[in-house]
Amino acid sequence: MINNRSVPTKHLLPHLFYENVEAASTWLHAFFSFTEYFRFLQPDGQLHGVVMYFGDAWIMLKNSRPSSTLTSPAKLGSSTQSLMVFVEDIQSHYQHSKSSGADILEELVETEYGERHYVVLDLEGHQWIFSKHIKDISPDEWGAVVALSSMNGIRID
Repeated sequence: MINNRSVPTKHLLPHLFYENVEAASTWLHAFFSFTEYFRFLQPDGQLHGVVMYFGDAWIMLKNSRPSSTLTSPAKLGSSTQSLMVFVEDIQSHYQHSKSSGADILEELVETEYGERHYVVLDLEGHQWIFSKHIKDISPDEWGAVVALSSMNGIRID
């Protein structure tokens, strides 16, 4: 596996809001191969959330609530973020997403910072970037300026 100093991989659990968590869970499994880990219900019995994973990438799907500002991009009319998931076999993952009929926003490309990735929208407008490290490129090689003082001396390499 290639380490790429330009794109660090760390773990966090993003919470994604959907109008229909059940449909989102099914879609993410079928199109992106995410696997359900567990689901939980609200006291009234409605599905409240689903935790899913793909390799080391974990996500929490949660129901949008009418009284909350946390909702799906489809309801907002625009995306507010994108999620990058690292995939070992990026070509197969891309072909699977494309042949499943996913809405590909950016075809599979090689970036100047050492990644091979593609960008896709899910059923409610969340933007996903699936990527694979293909080269170890120092950020300064493609024009980035590393602010080591703000990282307290932490280095990615």
